[in-house]
Amino acid sequence: MTRTSLADPTRTSAAAGALGSGPAGPAQEVDRGRRAQVLARRIAGKLGGAVLVLWGAATAAFAAQLALPGDLATVILNVRTGQAQQRTPEELAVINEQYGLLDPVVVQYLSYIGGLLRGDLGSSYLQFRPVWDVIGDQIGATFALTFTALALAWVLMVVWVTLTAGRSRPVRALGTLVETATAGLPPYWLGIVLLLVFALGLGWFPVIGGTGINGLLLPALTLAIPLAGFMGQATRQAFETSLTQPFVISARMRGMSDLGVRLRHVLRHAVLPAVTLSGWALGATVSGAVIVETIFTRPGVGKVLVTAVNSQDLPVVTGIVVVIAAAYVLANLLVDVVYTLVDPRLRTS
Repeated sequence: MTRTSLADPTRTSAAAGALGSGPAGPAQEVDRGRRAQVLARRIAGKLGGAVLVLWGAATAAFAAQLALPGDLATVILNVRTGQAQQRTPEELAVINEQYGLLDPVVVQYLSYIGGLLRGDLGSSYLQFRPVWDVIGDQIGATFALTFTALALAWVLMVVWVTLTAGRSRPVRALGTLVETATAGLPPYWLGIVLLLVFALGLGWFPVIGGTGINGLLLPALTLAIPLAGFMGQATRQAFETSLTQPFVISARMRGMSDLGVRLRHVLRHAVLPAVTLSGWALGATVSGAVIVETIFTRPGVGKVLVTAVNSQDLPVVTGIVVVIAAAYVLANLLVDVVYTLVDPRLRTS
């Protein structure tokens, strides 16, 4: 009876603490508040870094316009008429007034940044319409290529790492060699090789353009193969480390097959590095799509950019640079924030 009566207060105190009404309750509230503050500071830091990167990209695009040789008003008139010739002061005065080219550089820069903050990328010299409309007509095709390439890269990476990681030494060496080789492949070279082999040689895919899956697969593979090699390099070490963990041994003792262990238990722990890289991968794929669209003569921002560069349509060029930088920063920001929310260790670090 005495032991029971002495034990009861202990159990009562533990229960009260578990319910948050004992001494542990305020401490838990303080701890949760501290974690929330750390998380808020991390997210605020990421947002601040994203703003700085976007500002830097926009400033570089503006500086590139200033660095061009010759008179910008003359360039605009020559672009519009398609004739390179000297212009009269009266002709130049109209353009200078329209675009404020005679204003001080600081005024032009502030006007440019202010337009970006309002979502105004300017107007095309050649097409006489807002740059947003010029880019918007083609951005859908670029995003379709980008997300298809990212999905294919994940599939290729998961299959290859699952099949080769943690195997015999020759198989592991082969897996590492293939990942290293593919990660260093230039997209323009790989695209030409795939085009020559599978389009011109075997005739499985259209040579120029093409719609639907047939026209999308080769350009997407051109972007996906190097990306899969890069993400595979980041995932392999984590995969092989996870294979030695106790939960894997426990799963094998329960009779689970090797493939089941790899897919159901090891993979979800090993892909965290690849998830972290997905933001970078998405931005890199958007910028790489510019090259690939040109190789495969696909519609998209790449075609618009090449045309704008050849015709010296500077607002379109700078607008595409800013949009690609924004897509890159946004992708990395979203991945960083989601990763911070998912991984509890980052909330208190």
